[in-house]
Amino acid sequence: MFKNKNDKPLGEVVYGLHPIIELLKAKKRKLVALYTCKPEPKGFKAIEQLLPNHVSVTYLQRDALAKFAGTTDHQSVVALATPFVYRKKFFEPKQHKALLMLDSIQDVRNLGAMLRSAYCTGVTGVIITQKHSASISAAALKASAGLAEHLDIYLAPSAQSAVLQLKQAGYHLYITSFKGESALKAAYKDPLCIVIGGEGTGVTPSIMKEGTQVTIPQHTSEISYNASVAAGIMLFIVSQRHSPGRSNASIEPGNL
Repeated sequence: MFKNKNDKPLGEVVYGLHPIIELLKAKKRKLVALYTCKPEPKGFKAIEQLLPNHVSVTYLQRDALAKFAGTTDHQSVVALATPFVYRKKFFEPKQHKALLMLDSIQDVRNLGAMLRSAYCTGVTGVIITQKHSASISAAALKASAGLAEHLDIYLAPSAQSAVLQLKQAGYHLYITSFKGESALKAAYKDPLCIVIGGEGTGVTPSIMKEGTQVTIPQHTSEISYNASVAAGIMLFIVSQRHSPGRSNASIEPGNL
């Protein structure tokens, strides 16, 4: 969070073309300031078309943008926005039949990739934990191609508290592990929540028995899928149960 000389918050940094475009499209939070350089980056007009009248564009040198963003991966556009909006009320099965719970995901790029997969498969409700987890940062937003802005994301204090709320709400938990039944053959019941564990550590041991353990088939047990890849596979399996004829619309990878 950037602050002025009087220690008043100015906004959170958001960088990259798609993150800023999706922030403006979602209309969940406000853009405070926008910075770019000359010549303007390819695709900048898409931002200009969505830009509110009260937000002006400030031009900086590219190295100044990198210092501002804290990375060179800014695509020549950086913004300040009001804080990311988390869901305050817990999920209800009538509104969200399928959820994704991320337990102790620490890599921001994995987090962003998982949020992007959730959006692409129509699973719009996501739970992340405060304990041992990455937050929704500018880097995570960039990795999600900005699509995190369209999701309902609930921030739970811990995996244990999230599971308690899920069970009270009536959700069936499907927990990824190495010792479960095949994820391709499991008899999924609605409403459901897919639980993905952290990189290297997996799902919190104390919640492993709180649901059905499922395993994604792989060539050998000596290796494992990357956490974000595992999430993408599980989300795809679940999405096919609800809407087998999904749209072919996509974001061009080269513009991320």
